[in-house]
Amino acid sequence: MSHRYKIFNGPMVTTAAQAKVTTGTAIKTMLQLAAPATRQLKIISWGFSLDAASSAVGVVELMQTDVAATVTAHAASGVQPLIPGQPASLLTLGTGATGYTATAEGSSATTRMFDAKEIPVAAGLTNLTYAWQFMPDEQPVVAVSTFVRVRATFTAATNMICWIVVEE
Repeated sequence: MSHRYKIFNGPMVTTAAQAKVTTGTAIKTMLQLAAPATRQLKIISWGFSLDAASSAVGVVELMQTDVAATVTAHAASGVQPLIPGQPASLLTLGTGATGYTATAEGSSATTRMFDAKEIPVAAGLTNLTYAWQFMPDEQPVVAVSTFVRVRATFTAATNMICWIVVEE
């Protein structure tokens, strides 16, 4: 039986709302998942929301890479099972593994692009939401011991919340 988990680019919420993270103006990994050495991951869906998009032009990407970014490590509680009672995820946690808000990108040699969304300037647009659910026969399978990233590149800093649903 497979198990599904949803992971956001911030710690699991308790008494506060999900934290927004600034994209900055250079390429930045907003969320990274480290596939376990023993199991592939299947990406079911992903998405993001932005505020202050009216002044920002950019691209948000969902991709697989062979090199980890340096991130704020996720805690196990941040990898949320979608069905109560599921076992803990096998995602590798740590600053060079599953986490969010990269401080260093690393130099990827091999990548696979799964989806990308261009964010154009739109007069009057103050927020934007994008969500994508892959069709069953198009769901990307992520190789063992690789990394899935949501990366953002913008001309002006904007705040982002992003998430990925994976199946192990």
